[in-house]
Order: sequence, then structure tokens, then C-alpha cells
Amino acid sequence: MLIRTLLIYVTAASGLALVAPAASASTVAPGGNFDLSVWELQEPVGSPGSPTTIPSSRLQGANGFQDAYFFTDTRDGAMTFWAPEKGVTTPNSRYARSELREMNRDGSPANWSLSGTHRLNATLRVVSVTSNVCVGQIHLGTGGPSTKPLLELYYRSSGDIVLGTENSPSGGQTSHPVGHVPVGRTWSYTIGVSGGHTIDLTVNGTTTHYPIPSSFNGYKQYFKAGSYNQSSSDSTTKGARVGFYKLTVSHR
Repeated sequence: MLIRTLLIYVTAASGLALVAPAASASTVAPGGNFDLSVWELQEPVGSPGSPTTIPSSRLQGANGFQDAYFFTDTRDGAMTFWAPEKGVTTPNSRYARSELREMNRDGSPANWSLSGTHRLNATLRVVSVTSNVCVGQIHLGTGGPSTKPLLELYYRSSGDIVLGTENSPSGGQTSHPVGHVPVGRTWSYTIGVSGGHTIDLTVNGTTTHYPIPSSFNGYKQYFKAGSYNQSSSDSTTKGARVGFYKLTVSHR
């Protein structure tokens, strides 16, 4: 839950104009502006195949964890994720990430059933991106051997927003164009599932639905959000920087 109002918008002739946030929101760690009690952070550092993770207990509060890969942007209060093209990756990925993984409030990994209604709501902007970045996921939890996502929401350097839905736990992804926002512009999304069989996606107020293949029925799920860069090189200066102004989850 967003604790402070980081951004204020006023109506202008050209649409919505950005007004600077209160200074206090810009000078504290992300945990001072966002409820990070249900998140764990993975960063693009550590030992090969074993990225560093920061538990929720260290993320929470105005004096919580922040560094060069996860910090509050002092210009606008955004919770900012930086993922360079060169960084430590998980064993199942070639790409580095600075990304939150959903947790339960007791510190255990979130692992929820497809039944019910589950939502991840975000307002964000992609500050910079080399090629393509994943800004939100529903990922498979327990229930089988697969380490695939159920879905990934991508933002491309062209400004195109694309939903990738996995064809089965074995792999294969179908792409769905779902919007366009120029680099540096603020936008919003809601990703979720309902009724055990339907993916619900809303981008800037436009909602689309996609069926969940029955092959996923045995799997539980969890949310992820941040900057999961989708390109790699030997560069530590190229990559994807993403700022979030709102990030909430709900389950019912």
C-alpha cells in the first residue's frame, strides 16, 4: 500500500501535469513510501547463479535498505529499480534484474491458488531501457517442476507494452500488444487472475482477458514487479531503469 502521496496531478491544457512531491517522500528509502512488508528484493549482484536477496524485514521503513540498484529517486519520490545488462542472474535466466518477489507477511514466500481474485496494481514509468524490460509478472510457485511465469508484462524501447502469456508450464509464450506509452511517460497497469481460469489485464484503463490453459491448474502463483531487463551484454551502464509511484497487491 502506498503510504504517502508521491505525485500530485493537476489538469492542464495538454492533459495531466506532474507536480513535485513533498520533500520528505523524496529523501527516505523506498520502504518509507511503500508497504514492503509483502515483498523480498532480488538484485543483480552476488555470486554466479545466486543473486543477492534482501528480505522484507530489511526493506521496511524510512531507513530501510537502498543502494545503487534499488532506491528512491530524489526528483520525484519514485521507488526505482536499476538492472544493467551485465549482472548476476538466476540459473534459469540470462538476464539481470532488480525485482521484488511477493511474500507473505509472516516472511514465507507467497504461493496462492488460481482460485479467487488476485491483483497487482502499479503506476510507473520506464526511465530508460536498452531494448525490452519486464515490469510485472505472475510466476509459477509450487505444484510441479516448471520455473516459468504464467505471464510477463513487457515494455519495449519503442514504447510498446506487450503481455506475454505462457502456453504451458513447459514453455512457449504468446505475445499480445496491449498499449503504447513513450519512454519516460507515466502509465498504470493491473495484472491478475479471477475465477481460476482467466487472466485480467488493465493498461491505462483498458481491460483485456485471456484464458489460462488447464495445464497450469496444479500450480500456485506469486507476483513479481520491478526491472527485469530482457537484454544482456558486457555493459554495466546500459540497462533498464524503472520507477514506481504505486505498487499494491490484493487477494480475495
